[in-house]
Amino acid sequence: MPNYLLIKNGRLFNSPKKENVENYTRPCHTPKNRSGLDAGRVDILIRGKTIVRIGKIKTDSGGCEVLDAAGRIVAPGFIDVHIQGAGGASILDANRNALETISQTLARLGTTGFLATTVFKPGAENLPVTVASEKTGQNLGGANLLGIHLEGPFISLEKKGGVLPDSICKPSLKILKEIQHLTGKTLKMMTIAPELTGNLEIIRKLVDSGTIASFGHSSASYAETLSGIAAGISHVTHLFNAMPSMHHRSPGPLPAILENKRVTCQVITDGVHLNPEIVRFTFNILGDSRFVTISDGVTSTGLPDGTYLYDGVKYRSKDGAGRRDKETLVGTTLGLNQLIGRLMKFTGCTFAAAVKTVTENPARTLGLEKKKGSLAIGKDADIVILNQDLSVFATIVEGKRCA
Repeated sequence: MPNYLLIKNGRLFNSPKKENVENYTRPCHTPKNRSGLDAGRVDILIRGKTIVRIGKIKTDSGGCEVLDAAGRIVAPGFIDVHIQGAGGASILDANRNALETISQTLARLGTTGFLATTVFKPGAENLPVTVASEKTGQNLGGANLLGIHLEGPFISLEKKGGVLPDSICKPSLKILKEIQHLTGKTLKMMTIAPELTGNLEIIRKLVDSGTIASFGHSSASYAETLSGIAAGISHVTHLFNAMPSMHHRSPGPLPAILENKRVTCQVITDGVHLNPEIVRFTFNILGDSRFVTISDGVTSTGLPDGTYLYDGVKYRSKDGAGRRDKETLVGTTLGLNQLIGRLMKFTGCTFAAAVKTVTENPARTLGLEKKKGSLAIGKDADIVILNQDLSVFATIVEGKRCA
């Protein structure tokens, strides 16, 4: 294997700072609303797992693998903080082969890092959580498994959505300790309902241990949401979904979330989980710094429409969304490359802004912004090369092409 990888002739997503790019060219506006690309062609030199040069690079190709990106867009690799499965596999399958399938499928869709999103079943063995924790950071042949996101178990039964009742329980410090013992430092995020008695203390303990407390699957009032944020909630799981709507006499959680500049929000931009006009409205309020596009992908992500299983229950995948029944959505089947395309379509935002929602924003949410989420010298070589239609030409994870 060569020690160096050179990406040549790409249209560079406007990620690096000027001082990090040799022979820097100013960003230009491009057709189809894809502003935020550099005029002209730019090269990226990777040594091992790290970006070492960005600019016009002349080098002897001996010992250097060259990847020609002419006519294509070079962007930071995507990060998905909410993904349950892909390629016919689920986190709940609880084995390395399933995680490899998910990892490699996500890489084909431009994702270079993800949180294994799953549930904790009180009183059960919870092998899916154990396996995901053990495999975090290991080479799975595709996107990096960055840690675990638990949806629950301290969530509202009333707003359970696609989470089954056996994965929900009353807040319990004992169960929290069991979870933390099982996951160690790999528990990066937990979705929690702040209105449940005892959860404010759990939120504080999560934050103290370095885990992101994420509002979700909740029936909280406006005041209860503010209390949760004061206790340490800094993120929101699939905004609007599995939470009360806003009413002029009962505001619910949404105003408390949307007005707080410190809270970042996951949004599923498929146009099914949220009406396209709600996606546009939300983006206009949150801006391009608080908006985190997620897939909430399930087993059928990257596969044709059909009938699949999630947590032992059949669901139907059609037109990019999975449904257990007419009322219950269980996630998308779209890659983040497709979802940012829909975000651009629904909001009219620039390509640069859309990409930020799957790169810089989730990296910052996870505290990984010093190494991931943007293209700069010294950062991890997690890169996606996109065709003009946003299909994936190549995905590079820590300097190695894996799709």
